Amino acid sequence: MLILNNVTKQYGNFTALEDLSLEFYNGVYALLAPNGAGKTTLIKMLTTLIFPTKGEILWNGDDIIKLDSNYRDLIGYLPQDFGYYRNHSPREFLLYMATLKCIDRRIANERVDELIELVGLTTVRDKKMKKFSGGMIQRVGIAQAILNDPKILILDEPTVGLDPKERVRFRNLISSLSKERIVILSTHIVSDIETIANKVIMLKDHKLLINDTPEEICNQLATKVFETDNIKAVNKEYFTLTEYQLNSKTVTRFVSEQDCSNVATPVSPNLEDVFLYVYREDIM
Repeated sequence: MLILNNVTKQYGNFTALEDLSLEFYNGVYALLAPNGAGKTTLIKMLTTLIFPTKGEILWNGDDIIKLDSNYRDLIGYLPQDFGYYRNHSPREFLLYMATLKCIDRRIANERVDELIELVGLTTVRDKKMKKFSGGMIQRVGIAQAILNDPKILILDEPTVGLDPKERVRFRNLISSLSKERIVILSTHIVSDIETIANKVIMLKDHKLLINDTPEEICNQLATKVFETDNIKAVNKEYFTLTEYQLNSKTVTRFVSEQDCSNVATPVSPNLEDVFLYVYREDIM
């Protein structure tokens, strides 16, 4: 179990995160917030790249700073842009990374072959990565992050730049990996986590805003989301979420605190609706 108790991170007079308390168990946790909300700061603290100004981070009751390398041995980390050698094959690169992680050579050979199969790169295991797509490179990144069979897997914006097919493949892989470990996934792409996250953590103004299941978060806008192809008929105050074309008409999806069912169709809210509404000042 990974616990944050009243964690604050300051840089001089600037507070990057304030009084953050969280608990992580096995499963997928999505850090969902616009850029600048504190996601990267939190990830850097969880990976011990930086340390809290106040508060503590505990692994099974022990401070991670005191655990030192024993804690880092439990972590698998995929940064947004991980470094790799373009002229290496996936197998060569993963064996090199296994050496850096002090994994015995005999164990590494078997482990690398297992991971290459797991991430679906068996047919290109010996091909140079300079010809790989972004999705294939990210799969190599996932493989290197779980070489040491980590108890905590941290992924920073892992699906940026991937096509829809690769994003689906990536989500399925993350879901399967979360059964035996904590997976912490930082993103601002809502669709990547709506179906796989056990909990969604939303930060705003450098503080914890929401920590709940996707279903419960969506319930915050229950009975408040509507759609209409005649938005001019809505006389009440509303906030536009999205617009799309249907049968040559523009359909507006919006939030209203007042009932608009007489002129618009009530619809079930989704996580993207909540994201757009909660961060309306930050993303407009």
